[in-house]
Amino acid sequence: MTIVLNPVWSNGVQKLKVVSQPPAKPARGLLPPAHDDEIHAHRCIQQLRSKTSPIEKYIYLSQLKDADHAMFYRLCLANMAEFTPLIYTPTVGDACLQYSHIFRRPEGLFISLKDKGNIGKILRNWPRIEEARISVVTDGSRILGLGDLGVNGMPISIGKLSLYVAGAGIRPESTVPICLDLGTDNQKFLEDPLYLGLRQRRPPMSELHDFMDEFMREMAAVFPKLLIQFEDFATDKAFAYLDAFRNRYPLFNDDIQGTGAVVLSGFLNAARLSSAASGRPLSDHRILFLGAGSAGVGVAMQLMSFFKLQGLSAEEARERIWLVDSQGLIYDGRGPLAEHKKYFSRKDYNGPPMTDLTDIINYVQPTALLGLSTTKGAFNQSVIETMSALNPRPIIFPLSNPVRLSECEFHEAVEWSQGRVLFASGSPFPEQEYNGRMLYPGQGNNMYIFPGLGLGAILSRAATVTDSMVEASSLGLANALTPDERADDLLYPRVERIREISAAIALSVIRAAQKAGVDRSTDLRALSDPELLAFVRSKMWTP
Repeated sequence: MTIVLNPVWSNGVQKLKVVSQPPAKPARGLLPPAHDDEIHAHRCIQQLRSKTSPIEKYIYLSQLKDADHAMFYRLCLANMAEFTPLIYTPTVGDACLQYSHIFRRPEGLFISLKDKGNIGKILRNWPRIEEARISVVTDGSRILGLGDLGVNGMPISIGKLSLYVAGAGIRPESTVPICLDLGTDNQKFLEDPLYLGLRQRRPPMSELHDFMDEFMREMAAVFPKLLIQFEDFATDKAFAYLDAFRNRYPLFNDDIQGTGAVVLSGFLNAARLSSAASGRPLSDHRILFLGAGSAGVGVAMQLMSFFKLQGLSAEEARERIWLVDSQGLIYDGRGPLAEHKKYFSRKDYNGPPMTDLTDIINYVQPTALLGLSTTKGAFNQSVIETMSALNPRPIIFPLSNPVRLSECEFHEAVEWSQGRVLFASGSPFPEQEYNGRMLYPGQGNNMYIFPGLGLGAILSRAATVTDSMVEASSLGLANALTPDERADDLLYPRVERIREISAAIALSVIRAAQKAGVDRSTDLRALSDPELLAFVRSKMWTP
Protein backbone atom coordinates (compact mmCIF):
# COMPACT_ATOMS: atom_id res chain seq x y z
CA MET A 1 0.00 0.00 0.00
CA THR A 2 1.28 3.48 -0.92
CA ILE A 3 1.01 6.23 1.70
CA VAL A 4 0.98 9.78 0.37
CA LEU A 5 2.00 12.65 2.65
CA ASN A 6 1.14 16.26 1.87
CA PRO A 7 2.82 19.25 3.53
CA VAL A 8 0.27 21.53 5.21
CA TRP A 9 0.69 24.81 7.04
CA SER A 10 -1.06 25.41 10.36
CA ASN A 11 -0.48 28.70 12.19
CA GLY A 12 2.89 29.14 10.53
CA VAL A 13 4.09 25.59 11.22
CA GLN A 14 4.57 23.06 8.42
CA LYS A 15 3.28 19.56 9.12
CA LEU A 16 2.83 16.37 7.12
CA LYS A 17 -0.63 14.92 6.70
CA VAL A 18 -1.64 11.53 5.31
CA VAL A 19 -3.72 12.01 2.18
CA SER A 20 -6.91 9.93 2.18
CA GLN A 21 -6.88 7.42 -0.61
CA PRO A 22 -9.94 6.04 -2.40
CA PRO A 23 -10.64 2.38 -1.66
CA ALA A 24 -8.77 0.04 -3.94
CA LYS A 25 -10.69 -1.59 -6.78
CA PRO A 26 -11.61 -5.21 -6.06
CA ALA A 27 -9.08 -7.67 -7.42
CA ARG A 28 -9.84 -9.31 -10.73
CA GLY A 29 -12.41 -12.05 -10.33
CA LEU A 30 -14.20 -10.37 -7.42
CA LEU A 31 -16.52 -8.44 -9.76
CA PRO A 32 -18.40 -9.66 -12.85
CA PRO A 33 -16.17 -9.20 -15.92
CA ALA A 34 -18.45 -6.66 -17.60
CA HIS A 35 -18.96 -4.52 -14.49
CA ASP A 36 -18.73 -0.82 -15.30
CA ASP A 37 -19.17 2.08 -12.86
CA GLU A 38 -21.21 4.21 -15.28
CA ILE A 39 -23.60 1.38 -16.04
CA HIS A 40 -23.75 0.49 -12.35
CA ALA A 41 -24.82 4.05 -11.55
CA HIS A 42 -27.77 3.61 -13.95
CA ARG A 43 -28.49 0.22 -12.38
CA CYS A 44 -28.62 1.75 -8.87
CA ILE A 45 -30.91 4.59 -9.86
CA GLN A 46 -33.23 2.14 -11.62
CA GLN A 47 -33.31 -0.01 -8.49
CA LEU A 48 -34.19 3.07 -6.43
CA ARG A 49 -36.99 4.14 -8.76
CA SER A 50 -38.46 0.64 -8.81
CA LYS A 51 -39.41 1.05 -5.14
CA THR A 52 -43.04 2.04 -4.69
CA SER A 53 -42.96 3.96 -1.38
CA PRO A 54 -40.66 6.63 0.07
CA ILE A 55 -39.77 4.47 3.08
CA GLU A 56 -38.70 1.60 0.79
CA LYS A 57 -36.52 4.06 -1.11
CA TYR A 58 -35.05 5.29 2.19
CA ILE A 59 -34.18 1.72 3.21
CA TYR A 60 -32.61 1.04 -0.19
CA LEU A 61 -30.50 4.21 -0.05
CA SER A 62 -29.38 3.42 3.50
CA GLN A 63 -28.12 0.05 2.36
CA LEU A 64 -26.46 1.56 -0.72
CA LYS A 65 -24.64 4.10 1.45
CA ASP A 66 -23.40 1.29 3.68
CA ALA A 67 -22.29 -0.89 0.78
CA ASP A 68 -20.84 1.80 -1.52
CA HIS A 69 -20.88 5.30 -0.05
CA ALA A 70 -19.07 6.77 -3.07
CA MET A 71 -21.86 5.58 -5.39
CA PHE A 72 -24.51 6.80 -2.94
CA TYR A 73 -23.11 10.34 -2.86
CA ARG A 74 -22.35 10.36 -6.57
CA LEU A 75 -26.02 9.64 -7.29
CA CYS A 76 -27.12 12.10 -4.61
CA LEU A 77 -25.16 14.95 -6.18
CA ALA A 78 -26.47 14.09 -9.65
CA ASN A 79 -30.10 13.85 -8.45
CA MET A 80 -30.22 16.30 -5.55
CA ALA A 81 -33.86 17.32 -5.91
CA GLU A 82 -34.92 13.65 -6.00
CA PHE A 83 -32.69 12.45 -3.15
CA THR A 84 -33.13 15.27 -0.63
CA PRO A 85 -36.74 14.44 0.36
CA LEU A 86 -35.76 10.76 0.63
CA ILE A 87 -32.71 11.07 2.87
CA TYR A 88 -34.15 13.94 4.90
CA THR A 89 -37.55 15.56 5.36
CA PRO A 90 -40.23 14.45 4.78
CA THR A 91 -39.23 10.75 4.51
CA VAL A 92 -36.86 10.84 7.48
CA GLY A 93 -39.88 11.48 9.71
CA ASP A 94 -41.37 8.13 8.73
CA ALA A 95 -37.92 6.52 9.07
CA CYS A 96 -37.74 7.76 12.67
CA LEU A 97 -41.23 6.51 13.51
CA GLN A 98 -40.32 3.07 12.14
CA TYR A 99 -36.62 3.00 13.11
CA SER A 100 -36.85 0.13 15.59
CA HIS A 101 -38.74 -1.92 12.99
CA ILE A 102 -36.62 -1.19 9.89
CA PHE A 103 -33.27 -1.31 11.73
CA ARG A 104 -30.61 -3.27 9.79
CA ARG A 105 -27.26 -2.39 11.33
CA PRO A 106 -25.95 0.31 13.67
CA GLU A 107 -24.74 3.60 12.25
CA GLY A 108 -23.47 6.15 14.73
CA LEU A 109 -22.92 6.31 18.48
CA PHE A 110 -25.54 5.65 21.14
CA ILE A 111 -24.88 7.20 24.56
CA SER A 112 -27.43 6.26 27.19
CA LEU A 113 -28.25 7.71 30.59
CA LYS A 114 -26.75 4.56 32.09
CA ASP A 115 -23.35 5.50 30.62
CA LYS A 116 -23.00 8.48 32.96
CA GLY A 117 -19.51 8.41 34.44
CA ASN A 118 -18.18 6.41 31.48
CA ILE A 119 -19.10 8.62 28.53
CA GLY A 120 -15.47 9.23 27.53
CA LYS A 121 -14.86 5.50 27.34
CA ILE A 122 -17.90 5.05 25.10
CA LEU A 123 -16.82 7.88 22.81
CA ARG A 124 -13.38 6.32 22.42
CA ASN A 125 -15.02 3.26 20.88
CA TRP A 126 -15.65 5.33 17.75
CA PRO A 127 -13.37 3.84 15.07
CA ARG A 128 -12.45 7.12 13.30
CA ILE A 129 -11.53 9.54 16.08
CA GLU A 130 -8.73 11.30 14.21
CA GLU A 131 -10.92 12.00 11.19
CA ALA A 132 -13.93 13.31 13.15
CA ARG A 133 -14.90 16.90 12.26
CA ILE A 134 -18.69 17.18 12.55
CA SER A 135 -21.25 15.53 14.82
CA VAL A 136 -25.03 15.90 14.84
CA VAL A 137 -26.40 15.13 18.31
CA THR A 138 -30.04 14.53 19.20
CA ASP A 139 -31.86 13.16 22.22
CA GLY A 140 -34.96 12.42 20.16
CA SER A 141 -37.19 14.45 22.46
CA ARG A 142 -38.79 16.56 19.72
CA ILE A 143 -38.29 15.05 16.29
CA LEU A 144 -39.65 17.37 13.57
CA GLY A 145 -43.31 17.80 14.56
CA LEU A 146 -43.64 14.16 15.63
CA GLY A 147 -42.93 14.54 19.33
CA ASP A 148 -40.77 12.38 21.62
CA LEU A 149 -39.33 9.48 19.61
CA GLY A 150 -36.53 8.51 21.98
CA VAL A 151 -33.73 6.51 20.38
CA ASN A 152 -35.80 6.32 17.19
CA GLY A 153 -34.53 9.84 16.52
CA MET A 154 -31.15 8.53 15.29
CA PRO A 155 -32.11 8.83 11.57
CA ILE A 156 -32.27 12.61 12.08
CA SER A 157 -28.56 12.70 12.96
CA ILE A 158 -27.72 10.32 10.11
CA GLY A 159 -29.78 12.25 7.57
CA LYS A 160 -28.32 15.63 8.51
CA LEU A 161 -24.79 14.30 8.18
CA SER A 162 -25.57 12.83 4.76
CA LEU A 163 -26.52 16.34 3.71
CA TYR A 164 -23.23 17.70 5.13
CA VAL A 165 -21.43 15.28 2.83
CA ALA A 166 -23.61 15.88 -0.21
CA GLY A 167 -24.09 19.61 0.29
CA ALA A 168 -20.68 20.75 1.56
CA GLY A 169 -18.27 17.97 0.68
CA ILE A 170 -17.49 16.97 4.27
CA ARG A 171 -15.76 13.60 4.04
CA PRO A 172 -18.05 10.69 5.06
CA GLU A 173 -15.43 9.39 7.49
CA SER A 174 -15.42 12.79 9.25
CA THR A 175 -19.05 12.53 10.36
CA VAL A 176 -20.25 11.24 13.75
CA PRO A 177 -24.01 10.68 14.22
CA ILE A 178 -24.93 10.56 17.92
CA CYS A 179 -28.19 9.78 19.70
CA LEU A 180 -28.43 10.39 23.45
CA ASP A 181 -30.81 7.79 24.87
CA LEU A 182 -32.31 9.51 27.88
CA GLY A 183 -35.50 7.46 27.91
CA THR A 184 -38.79 8.40 26.26
CA ASP A 185 -42.21 9.55 27.38
CA ASN A 186 -43.76 7.92 24.31
CA GLN A 187 -45.91 5.15 25.79
CA LYS A 188 -46.31 3.42 22.43
CA PHE A 189 -42.56 2.91 22.16
CA LEU A 190 -42.20 1.85 25.78
CA GLU A 191 -44.69 -0.94 25.07
CA ASP A 192 -43.17 -1.88 21.69
CA PRO A 193 -41.17 -5.14 22.06
CA LEU A 194 -38.93 -4.07 19.15
CA TYR A 195 -38.09 -0.63 20.57
CA LEU A 196 -34.29 -0.24 20.66
CA GLY A 197 -34.00 2.31 23.47
CA LEU A 198 -34.14 2.42 27.26
CA ARG A 199 -37.54 1.37 28.59
CA GLN A 200 -37.93 4.20 31.04
CA ARG A 201 -39.45 7.65 31.12
CA ARG A 202 -37.28 10.71 30.78
CA PRO A 203 -35.93 12.12 34.04
CA PRO A 204 -36.59 15.78 34.88
CA MET A 205 -34.25 18.23 33.23
CA SER A 206 -32.66 19.09 36.57
CA GLU A 207 -31.22 15.55 36.69
CA LEU A 208 -29.61 15.86 33.25
CA HIS A 209 -27.25 18.80 33.87
CA ASP A 210 -24.37 16.64 35.11
CA PHE A 211 -24.89 14.17 32.25
CA MET A 212 -24.76 16.91 29.61
CA ASP A 213 -21.76 18.59 31.24
CA GLU A 214 -19.88 15.29 31.19
CA PHE A 215 -20.96 14.57 27.61
CA MET A 216 -19.75 17.93 26.27
CA ARG A 217 -16.52 17.84 28.27
CA GLU A 218 -15.66 14.36 27.00
CA MET A 219 -16.65 15.24 23.42
CA ALA A 220 -14.13 18.09 23.47
CA ALA A 221 -11.44 15.84 24.97
CA VAL A 222 -11.94 12.88 22.62
CA PHE A 223 -12.68 14.88 19.44
CA PRO A 224 -10.67 18.13 19.74
CA LYS A 225 -11.41 19.22 16.14
CA LEU A 226 -15.13 18.49 16.25
CA LEU A 227 -17.99 20.89 15.52
CA ILE A 228 -21.26 19.88 17.23
CA GLN A 229 -24.74 20.49 15.92
CA PHE A 230 -27.60 20.03 18.39
CA GLU A 231 -30.74 18.74 16.68
CA ASP A 232 -34.37 18.21 17.73
CA PHE A 233 -34.10 18.69 21.48
CA ALA A 234 -37.34 19.65 23.24
CA THR A 235 -37.82 23.41 23.45
CA ASP A 236 -36.72 23.96 27.07
CA LYS A 237 -33.64 21.78 26.59
CA ALA A 238 -32.78 23.34 23.23
CA PHE A 239 -32.51 26.83 24.70
CA ALA A 240 -30.91 25.72 27.96
CA TYR A 241 -28.15 23.64 26.35
CA LEU A 242 -27.40 26.25 23.71
CA ASP A 243 -27.03 28.92 26.39
CA ALA A 244 -24.97 26.62 28.62
CA PHE A 245 -22.44 25.46 26.04
CA ARG A 246 -22.28 27.85 23.08
CA ASN A 247 -19.50 30.00 24.57
CA ARG A 248 -17.48 27.01 25.79
CA TYR A 249 -17.44 24.73 22.73
CA PRO A 250 -17.81 25.02 18.94
CA LEU A 251 -21.50 24.22 18.53
CA PHE A 252 -24.82 25.53 17.27
CA ASN A 253 -28.45 24.47 17.47
CA ASP A 254 -29.94 23.93 14.04
CA ASP A 255 -33.56 24.26 15.16
CA ILE A 256 -32.95 27.64 16.78
CA GLN A 257 -30.12 29.14 14.71
CA GLY A 258 -30.19 27.16 11.45
CA THR A 259 -33.94 27.49 10.97
CA GLY A 260 -33.73 31.16 11.83
CA ALA A 261 -30.94 31.74 9.32
CA VAL A 262 -32.65 29.97 6.42
CA VAL A 263 -35.94 31.77 7.09
CA LEU A 264 -34.16 35.13 7.35
CA SER A 265 -32.61 34.49 3.95
CA GLY A 266 -35.93 33.65 2.28
CA PHE A 267 -37.64 36.52 4.08
CA LEU A 268 -35.08 39.01 2.80
CA ASN A 269 -35.90 38.06 -0.78
CA ALA A 270 -39.67 37.88 -0.13
CA ALA A 271 -39.68 41.27 1.62
CA ARG A 272 -37.98 42.91 -1.36
CA LEU A 273 -40.66 41.57 -3.72
CA SER A 274 -43.47 42.45 -1.32
CA SER A 275 -42.21 46.00 -0.78
CA ALA A 276 -41.77 46.47 -4.52
CA ALA A 277 -45.45 45.57 -4.98
CA SER A 278 -46.76 47.71 -2.10
CA GLY A 279 -44.41 50.68 -2.37
CA ARG A 280 -43.77 50.49 1.37
CA PRO A 281 -40.21 50.56 2.79
CA LEU A 282 -38.63 47.36 4.05
CA SER A 283 -38.65 48.72 7.60
CA ASP A 284 -42.49 48.75 7.52
CA HIS A 285 -42.86 44.97 7.48
CA ARG A 286 -44.80 43.38 10.34
CA ILE A 287 -44.33 39.68 11.06
CA LEU A 288 -46.84 37.39 12.77
CA PHE A 289 -45.75 33.95 13.99
CA LEU A 290 -48.05 31.00 14.64
CA GLY A 291 -45.97 28.77 16.94
CA ALA A 292 -43.76 29.85 19.83
CA GLY A 293 -41.55 26.83 20.53
CA SER A 294 -37.78 26.66 20.07
CA ALA A 295 -38.03 26.98 16.29
CA GLY A 296 -40.60 29.79 16.35
CA VAL A 297 -38.77 31.90 18.91
CA GLY A 298 -35.41 31.09 17.28
CA VAL A 299 -36.66 32.31 13.91
CA ALA A 300 -38.18 35.42 15.49
CA MET A 301 -34.83 36.24 17.13
CA GLN A 302 -33.05 35.81 13.82
CA LEU A 303 -35.57 37.96 11.93
CA MET A 304 -34.77 40.86 14.23
CA SER A 305 -31.60 41.04 12.12
CA PHE A 306 -33.76 41.89 9.10
CA PHE A 307 -35.04 45.05 10.79
CA LYS A 308 -31.62 45.96 12.19
CA LEU A 309 -30.28 45.80 8.63
CA GLN A 310 -32.90 48.46 7.78
CA GLY A 311 -31.53 50.74 10.51
CA LEU A 312 -33.97 49.93 13.32
CA SER A 313 -32.84 49.49 16.92
CA ALA A 314 -33.21 46.15 18.71
CA GLU A 315 -36.26 47.47 20.58
CA GLU A 316 -37.83 48.78 17.36
CA ALA A 317 -37.13 45.43 15.68
CA ARG A 318 -38.81 43.53 18.50
CA GLU A 319 -41.90 45.72 18.16
CA ARG A 320 -42.34 44.54 14.54
CA ILE A 321 -42.85 40.89 15.62
CA TRP A 322 -45.94 39.22 17.15
CA LEU A 323 -46.20 35.63 18.41
CA VAL A 324 -49.23 33.36 18.70
CA ASP A 325 -49.24 30.03 20.54
CA SER A 326 -51.94 27.44 21.25
CA GLN A 327 -53.63 29.90 23.63
CA GLY A 328 -53.65 32.81 21.20
CA LEU A 329 -51.78 36.10 20.99
CA ILE A 330 -48.89 36.27 23.46
CA TYR A 331 -49.08 39.39 25.63
CA ASP A 332 -48.07 40.33 29.16
CA GLY A 333 -51.60 40.58 30.52
CA ARG A 334 -52.46 37.02 29.55
CA GLY A 335 -50.83 35.49 32.59
CA PRO A 336 -47.68 33.44 33.36
CA LEU A 337 -45.53 32.65 30.30
CA ALA A 338 -42.73 30.19 29.57
CA GLU A 339 -39.38 31.94 29.86
CA HIS A 340 -38.54 31.73 26.16
CA LYS A 341 -41.81 33.45 25.18
CA LYS A 342 -41.38 36.53 27.37
CA TYR A 343 -39.03 38.47 25.08
CA PHE A 344 -41.66 38.86 22.35
CA SER A 345 -44.67 39.15 24.66
CA ARG A 346 -46.67 42.26 23.69
CA LYS A 347 -46.89 45.15 26.11
CA ASP A 348 -49.18 47.23 23.88
CA TYR A 349 -52.26 44.98 24.16
CA ASN A 350 -54.33 44.59 27.32
CA GLY A 351 -57.67 43.34 26.00
CA PRO A 352 -59.30 39.94 26.35
CA PRO A 353 -57.49 36.83 25.06
CA MET A 354 -57.41 36.79 21.28
CA THR A 355 -57.41 33.22 19.91
CA ASP A 356 -58.87 33.32 16.38
CA LEU A 357 -56.05 33.68 13.85
CA THR A 358 -58.13 35.72 11.39
CA ASP A 359 -59.05 38.15 14.17
CA ILE A 360 -55.40 38.41 15.19
CA ILE A 361 -54.39 39.17 11.59
CA ASN A 362 -56.99 41.94 11.37
CA TYR A 363 -55.63 43.39 14.63
CA VAL A 364 -51.90 43.11 13.82
CA GLN A 365 -52.15 43.92 10.06
CA PRO A 366 -49.05 41.82 9.26
CA THR A 367 -47.25 41.74 5.92
CA ALA A 368 -45.90 38.26 6.69
CA LEU A 369 -47.38 35.17 8.34
CA LEU A 370 -44.99 32.42 9.45
CA GLY A 371 -46.08 29.02 10.76
CA LEU A 372 -44.03 26.81 13.08
CA SER A 373 -47.00 25.32 14.92
CA THR A 374 -47.19 21.79 13.42
CA THR A 375 -50.95 22.42 13.05
CA LYS A 376 -52.20 21.12 9.72
CA GLY A 377 -54.58 23.52 8.00
CA ALA A 378 -54.02 26.40 10.43
CA PHE A 379 -53.58 28.74 7.45
CA ASN A 380 -57.08 28.17 6.10
CA GLN A 381 -58.92 30.03 3.36
CA SER A 382 -60.09 32.80 5.70
CA VAL A 383 -56.54 33.38 6.97
CA ILE A 384 -54.92 33.59 3.54
CA GLU A 385 -57.72 35.67 2.01
CA THR A 386 -57.41 38.13 4.89
CA MET A 387 -53.61 38.33 4.39
CA SER A 388 -54.21 38.87 0.65
CA ALA A 389 -56.70 41.66 1.31
CA LEU A 390 -54.12 43.47 3.43
CA ASN A 391 -51.13 42.99 1.09
CA PRO A 392 -50.64 43.08 -2.71
CA ARG A 393 -48.13 40.23 -2.27
CA PRO A 394 -48.65 38.49 1.10
CA ILE A 395 -45.70 36.56 2.56
CA ILE A 396 -46.90 33.13 3.72
CA PHE A 397 -44.31 30.73 5.17
CA PRO A 398 -45.85 27.45 6.52
CA LEU A 399 -42.61 26.02 7.89
CA SER A 400 -43.75 23.01 9.92
CA ASN A 401 -42.45 19.56 8.97
CA PRO A 402 -43.30 17.03 7.65
CA VAL A 403 -45.86 17.77 4.91
CA ARG A 404 -48.76 16.35 6.91
CA LEU A 405 -48.16 18.97 9.61
CA SER A 406 -47.71 21.95 7.27
CA GLU A 407 -50.02 24.89 8.06
CA CYS A 408 -51.13 24.95 4.41
CA GLU A 409 -50.10 23.60 1.02
CA PHE A 410 -48.77 25.57 -1.91
CA HIS A 411 -51.76 25.00 -4.20
CA GLU A 412 -54.08 26.30 -1.47
CA ALA A 413 -52.01 29.44 -0.92
CA VAL A 414 -51.87 30.09 -4.68
CA GLU A 415 -55.62 29.64 -5.15
CA TRP A 416 -56.73 31.64 -2.09
CA SER A 417 -54.31 34.52 -2.82
CA GLN A 418 -55.16 34.55 -6.55
CA GLY A 419 -51.56 33.72 -7.42
CA ARG A 420 -50.03 36.64 -5.49
CA VAL A 421 -48.52 34.72 -2.57
CA LEU A 422 -44.80 34.76 -1.75
CA PHE A 423 -44.49 31.25 -0.37
CA ALA A 424 -41.86 29.18 1.37
CA SER A 425 -42.43 25.97 3.31
CA GLY A 426 -40.45 23.56 5.43
CA SER A 427 -41.27 20.58 3.21
CA PRO A 428 -41.31 20.31 -0.59
CA PHE A 429 -44.40 21.05 -2.68
CA PRO A 430 -44.81 20.85 -6.47
CA GLU A 431 -44.93 23.99 -8.61
CA GLN A 432 -48.33 25.30 -9.72
CA GLU A 433 -49.55 26.90 -12.92
CA TYR A 434 -51.81 29.90 -12.40
CA ASN A 435 -53.28 32.05 -15.19
CA GLY A 436 -50.75 30.72 -17.66
CA ARG A 437 -47.71 31.37 -15.42
CA MET A 438 -45.68 28.75 -13.59
CA LEU A 439 -45.26 29.57 -9.89
CA TYR A 440 -42.50 28.00 -7.80
CA PRO A 441 -42.70 27.33 -4.05
CA GLY A 442 -39.68 28.12 -1.94
CA GLN A 443 -38.50 25.49 0.49
CA GLY A 444 -36.94 26.98 3.60
CA ASN A 445 -34.93 23.86 4.20
CA ASN A 446 -32.08 24.16 6.70
CA MET A 447 -29.91 22.18 4.29
CA TYR A 448 -29.27 25.46 2.50
CA ILE A 449 -27.57 26.78 5.66
CA PHE A 450 -26.00 24.16 7.90
CA PRO A 451 -23.64 22.48 5.39
CA GLY A 452 -21.96 25.79 4.48
CA LEU A 453 -22.08 27.08 8.05
CA GLY A 454 -20.51 23.87 9.29
CA LEU A 455 -17.87 23.80 6.57
CA GLY A 456 -16.86 27.39 7.31
CA ALA A 457 -16.69 26.73 11.06
CA ILE A 458 -14.59 23.59 10.51
CA LEU A 459 -12.13 25.17 8.06
CA SER A 460 -11.67 28.27 10.23
CA ARG A 461 -11.42 26.02 13.30
CA ALA A 462 -13.82 28.35 15.08
CA ALA A 463 -13.61 28.19 18.87
CA THR A 464 -17.29 29.13 19.05
CA VAL A 465 -20.09 29.69 16.52
CA THR A 466 -21.05 33.34 16.90
CA ASP A 467 -24.33 35.05 15.99
CA SER A 468 -22.41 36.97 13.34
CA MET A 469 -21.33 33.70 11.71
CA VAL A 470 -24.94 32.50 11.59
CA GLU A 471 -26.08 35.82 10.15
CA ALA A 472 -23.29 35.68 7.56
CA SER A 473 -24.57 32.28 6.40
CA SER A 474 -28.05 33.72 5.98
CA LEU A 475 -26.93 36.77 4.01
CA GLY A 476 -24.70 34.58 1.87
CA LEU A 477 -27.68 32.42 0.97
CA ALA A 478 -29.95 35.41 0.28
CA ASN A 479 -27.41 36.79 -2.17
CA ALA A 480 -26.88 33.47 -3.94
CA LEU A 481 -29.82 33.79 -6.37
CA THR A 482 -28.92 33.92 -10.05
CA PRO A 483 -30.59 36.43 -12.41
CA ASP A 484 -32.73 33.62 -13.85
CA GLU A 485 -33.86 32.58 -10.36
CA ARG A 486 -34.76 36.18 -9.52
CA ALA A 487 -36.72 36.46 -12.78
CA ASP A 488 -38.85 33.51 -11.63
CA ASP A 489 -39.45 35.20 -8.22
CA LEU A 490 -37.61 32.40 -6.43
CA LEU A 491 -36.90 33.00 -2.75
CA TYR A 492 -34.20 30.31 -2.54
CA PRO A 493 -31.69 29.05 -5.11
CA ARG A 494 -32.31 25.78 -6.90
CA VAL A 495 -31.10 22.93 -4.72
CA GLU A 496 -29.03 21.46 -7.56
CA ARG A 497 -26.52 24.29 -6.92
CA ILE A 498 -26.04 23.31 -3.28
CA ARG A 499 -22.25 22.78 -3.51
CA GLU A 500 -21.72 26.19 -5.12
CA ILE A 501 -23.97 27.80 -2.51
CA SER A 502 -22.27 26.03 0.41
CA ALA A 503 -18.83 27.15 -0.77
CA ALA A 504 -19.96 30.78 -0.91
CA ILE A 505 -21.59 30.52 2.53
CA ALA A 506 -18.46 28.91 3.98
CA LEU A 507 -16.38 31.84 2.73
CA SER A 508 -18.77 34.32 4.41
CA VAL A 509 -18.72 32.30 7.63
CA ILE A 510 -14.91 32.15 7.71
CA ARG A 511 -14.70 35.92 7.27
CA ALA A 512 -17.24 36.42 10.06
CA ALA A 513 -15.23 34.10 12.35
CA GLN A 514 -12.08 36.08 11.57
CA LYS A 515 -13.81 39.39 12.28
CA ALA A 516 -15.10 38.01 15.60
CA GLY A 517 -11.62 36.71 16.48
CA VAL A 518 -12.79 33.14 17.08
CA ASP A 519 -10.88 31.55 14.17
CA ARG A 520 -7.92 29.33 15.04
CA SER A 521 -6.78 28.76 11.43
CA THR A 522 -5.30 32.23 11.39
CA ASP A 523 -3.24 31.55 8.25
CA LEU A 524 -6.46 31.89 6.22
CA ARG A 525 -6.65 35.58 7.09
CA ALA A 526 -3.96 36.39 4.55
CA LEU A 527 -5.93 34.94 1.61
CA SER A 528 -7.94 37.15 -0.72
CA ASP A 529 -11.60 36.24 -1.23
CA PRO A 530 -10.92 34.43 -4.55
CA GLU A 531 -8.02 32.55 -2.93
CA LEU A 532 -10.13 31.65 0.10
CA LEU A 533 -13.00 30.45 -2.10
CA ALA A 534 -10.54 28.28 -4.05
CA PHE A 535 -9.23 26.90 -0.75
CA VAL A 536 -12.77 26.07 0.43
CA ARG A 537 -13.55 24.28 -2.83
CA SER A 538 -10.31 22.31 -2.63
CA LYS A 539 -11.43 20.92 0.73
CA MET A 540 -14.79 19.67 -0.54
CA TRP A 541 -14.82 15.91 -1.04
CA THR A 542 -16.14 14.63 -4.37
CA PRO A 543 -17.14 10.97 -4.75
